[in-house]
Formats: sequence, C-alpha cells, structure tokens
Amino acid sequence: MFLSGNLISLRALEPSDAEILYRWENNRDIWPVSFTQIPFSKFILEEFTNASHADIYTNKQLRLMVNKLNSNDTIGMIDLFDFDAQHQRSGLGIYIYETFRKSGCALECVELIKDYCFKTLLLKQLFVHINESNPASVALFEKAGFEKSGLKKSWTKTGLNSYEDVWFMQCINKGA
Repeated sequence: MFLSGNLISLRALEPSDAEILYRWENNRDIWPVSFTQIPFSKFILEEFTNASHADIYTNKQLRLMVNKLNSNDTIGMIDLFDFDAQHQRSGLGIYIYETFRKSGCALECVELIKDYCFKTLLLKQLFVHINESNPASVALFEKAGFEKSGLKKSWTKTGLNSYEDVWFMQCINKGA
C-alpha cells in the first residue's frame, strides 16, 4: 500500500496486474475517454507491469492501482502523465471500474493523488482533459477543486466527420 484513505488505497503496479489491465485497456467503451484507438496485447501489458516504473522523473509518468480497503479488490487505476519537473505540472487520468462508480472512491482517489503531487512531488498544478459529453467526470474534478480553464474546440474525433469539444481543467497548488 502506497497511499491510503477511508475507502481506497493506491499502490504500485505489480506483474499480477497485467490480466486486469488487459481487460480494462482493451475495453472499447472507454477508448474515447482514454484517447486510445488500438488494443494492447497481453505481452505488451506484461512487459509494462514488469518494467521499472519507480522513477517518475525518468519515465514522465506513473500508474498506480486503486484497491478497495474493505476487500483489497483492485477497482481502478490512476495515472500521472506528461510529468514536467521543470514547470512542476502533470496530467492526471483516472479509471474506476463501473461497479464502484458513484461510491466516493474516485473522489478519494483524486484527493489522495493531489496530496501526493502537491506535498511530495511539490507540483504547482495538475491538469485533466475531459470530453464535453462526460459531465460525471467534469463534476468529479470540480468537486476535487479543479477549474475549467478552457474549451478545446473540435478536439477529439468521434466519427468520420464529427468531433467533440474537450474541457481543459486545472488544479493549482496555492501553497507552491
């Protein structure tokens, strides 16, 4: 266990996570929000889980798994990406398995990672990109202290000749 709250804990990626990542990463229903277009092989995900991800400064990313405290079930993942030490910022992405949504787990997860980013990594800000058609994610991040900073027009291609706007949201560390 790396970070712990009342409902969930965050932990480092383990080789045994390859199977659950295979199911989640290849779920085409979530590709529009993860900006993915191709499936991942088991081999690639096994290599990913076996690789050293301990140094966010080298890899510019960090993936943590979300475990439910009362059962220790893995219920999601949270990613820091586009980590920029010079400008003290990082992108943030979260996935919570649908059975555990609307339970407070996602909010606690975002709060735990914010605390880690602001107090341990000493970041100035976190940012997210959220499709306009995903009001639940917008509400989650607003509740976690993120503010809409801009709307990226026609940012995500959703069909042959259709595009969707994407909200750019930021959470600024007032103490940094």
